[in-house]
Amino acid sequence: MNLKQSIEEMIKQPDYEPMSVSDFQDALGLNSADSFRDLIKILVELEQSGLIERTRTDRYQRKQSNKTNSKLIKGTLSQNKKGFAFLRPEDDEMDDIFIPPTKINRALDGDTVIVEIQKSRGEHKGKIEGEVKSIEKHSVTQVVGTYSEAKHFGFVLPDDKRIMQDIFIPKGQNLGAVDGHKVLVQITKYADSTDNPEGHVSAILGHKNDPGVDILSIIYQHGIEIEFPDDVLQEAEEVPDVIEPSEIEGRRDLRDELTITIDGADAKDLDDAIAVKKLKNGNTELTVSIADVSYYVKEGSALDKEAYDRATSVYLVDRVIPMIPHRLSNGICSLNPEEDRLTLSCRMEINERGEVVKHEIFDSVIHSNYRMTYDAVNKIITDQDSEIRSQYKDLTPMLDLAQDLSNRLIHMRKRRGEIDFDINEAKVLVNDEGIPTEVLMRERGEGERLIESFMLAANETVAEHFNKLEVPFIYRVHEQPKSDRLRQFFDFITNFGIMIKGTGEDIHPTTLQSIQEEVEGRPEQMVISTMMLRSMQQAHYDDVNLGHFGLSAEYYTHFTSPIRRYPDLTVHRLIRKYLIENSMDKKEIRHWEETLPELAEHTSQRERRAIEAERDTDELKKAEYMIQHIGDEFEGIISSVANFGMFIELPNTIEGMVHIANMTDDYYHFDERQMALIGERQAKVFRIGDTVKVKVTHVDVEERMIDFQIVGMPLPKKTSSQRPAREKTIQAKTRGKSLDHTKSDRNGKGKKKKRKQRKGKNARKKDKQGNTHHKPFYKDKSVKKKSRRKKK
Repeated sequence: MNLKQSIEEMIKQPDYEPMSVSDFQDALGLNSADSFRDLIKILVELEQSGLIERTRTDRYQRKQSNKTNSKLIKGTLSQNKKGFAFLRPEDDEMDDIFIPPTKINRALDGDTVIVEIQKSRGEHKGKIEGEVKSIEKHSVTQVVGTYSEAKHFGFVLPDDKRIMQDIFIPKGQNLGAVDGHKVLVQITKYADSTDNPEGHVSAILGHKNDPGVDILSIIYQHGIEIEFPDDVLQEAEEVPDVIEPSEIEGRRDLRDELTITIDGADAKDLDDAIAVKKLKNGNTELTVSIADVSYYVKEGSALDKEAYDRATSVYLVDRVIPMIPHRLSNGICSLNPEEDRLTLSCRMEINERGEVVKHEIFDSVIHSNYRMTYDAVNKIITDQDSEIRSQYKDLTPMLDLAQDLSNRLIHMRKRRGEIDFDINEAKVLVNDEGIPTEVLMRERGEGERLIESFMLAANETVAEHFNKLEVPFIYRVHEQPKSDRLRQFFDFITNFGIMIKGTGEDIHPTTLQSIQEEVEGRPEQMVISTMMLRSMQQAHYDDVNLGHFGLSAEYYTHFTSPIRRYPDLTVHRLIRKYLIENSMDKKEIRHWEETLPELAEHTSQRERRAIEAERDTDELKKAEYMIQHIGDEFEGIISSVANFGMFIELPNTIEGMVHIANMTDDYYHFDERQMALIGERQAKVFRIGDTVKVKVTHVDVEERMIDFQIVGMPLPKKTSSQRPAREKTIQAKTRGKSLDHTKSDRNGKGKKKKRKQRKGKNARKKDKQGNTHHKPFYKDKSVKKKSRRKKK
């Protein structure tokens, strides 16, 4: 059998899974350059013959007739606030399918739908176009929005602009809401071809202008519960405030060892403590002790069920929504100073190279000696502040040793290829009324790095221990980036003179690490780090150990934060079951084999929900903060470029947009390969990483958008399609305005179509499929191009 026949046989096997070129090489034992060329030639021939096709991840799968011809595809709808949507197919190897606004057919963002592919959009980056034929499952069950009263009914304008339909509220179903109230609506009837969705008001959050209602609306929009149920609070009340002597029996007593916590100044839930000492053999002993939350939160209890549902604490600009009640998180589970606390400890012996050569995992009791802050630790070990060092003279020798150990761990991780995404982060400070007063950069000093290094070491050690036991476990995984995303990133950095050899397949983290080293200290460093981060896959939880690409770690889990993360609480339960209770019988193993896959998926989803809520509140308050800076000038860096303009990031991480219509000194074209806007006449170039000086011209808090103007570049003359110039005041957009459509040329001139006045619940103009009229975004582009050609 020759090579081509062998490949054909492999592909025709019933259990064949899509394979990359390197997969074929490994499977067939092809090691020479000649055999590689033969392989590529055969794969091309088989692709041309129709036996196989190449996926977007550069893998070869059997040609599927229903992947190119007219057919039905199932997936999840991802809607854009501009009206169009994409179908994300269940088959991960398939490309997203573009859905024009007129073919969404009343589906909502997140719905599981069946889409019929109708034509290929090859002229638009090869995207396929389709139409929603049926809705299999609705994702949206409740909506947050602003209530408006009509004569015999009401309607709610959703805050989520991806929901393009108002919610009809029948008479008597508004819970007493009046115009301007922010409300929570439970959908009782989904839209059909003629009617809008229908629902009833289940909660009134307050008037849209009341302090705190803006954040509250985001919390409810993401479905995050604030209050704990009564049975959960009752269980929390029954947990004792002190430790009984009988509870210490059988635990290793670490109360005589010098132990400290290091946290932010405003932290109240202290769940990790450290102890460091030098051993006689020259190695260093690191003990990481974590609050034993699993001792108090029993599996299957009301506390546990609520913690599972929340899965994570949520940290917003003005509040923390905890995973477990404050009575536990700030009380008996918090490692407060000068108090005995029950813990689970990971003790590691670490050599001069930063390698863990020996470890133990056990239940323990500690007595924290000091509650240290990052600021104080940084003054001791970085600033060598004599006054602070004198104040903590009993502690400074251990902190000096801890800093040395931290540096060894950092160098060890760097040697193996860890990618340190040192991205700027900011914290928005608000007053009692929720008004932003300051935007501060988060510091990452030696104290922060020290704790990070010690927690990483403990997490890796625990993960490796249980992986080698070959028992069901939950891991924190970060898979290798997809080759197409990496290729795009490699193309992008060529604009900065950085060339990477290879295809993006099976790349080692050290390659990306070398890129970071290359751009360190350069103006484009932060932009390249951000673009690199965007090319990565998202870390998540999994019951299968897939390694952690970003850390270049073979084993990783989350063990160190059981107060605020449910996976960590689960890891503690597994430690208790497997190591402390020695419960590893078939029944126990089967229980976790059945439980962990769903648990990993659920907690990953909840984590994403929390991140989205945190991002939304940050963006909201950053926009609100910039109102007071309208008219002010700042220097920023171009962080993103698109065909409609460019985004500028200020040193405090606040981002705003310069619209292409306001770039009046030339006609600018978008060059996707260079990620740049290039002037047609003067060849002036604006590309990612460039520094520009901008002026704040407009802020839309509702849309969380900030508009910039390039200093020295005059704005175009005011037309009906442009927003009027504003002083330091803000007028929120109405829902109606956001749905108006403007037909404009390159410089924004044009005439706006007027929207007819609403007369009833179904008065908004719709097409025959029942959708609000929207022009596909790609058609606007062709109009602009034609109009510009005429001017020539």
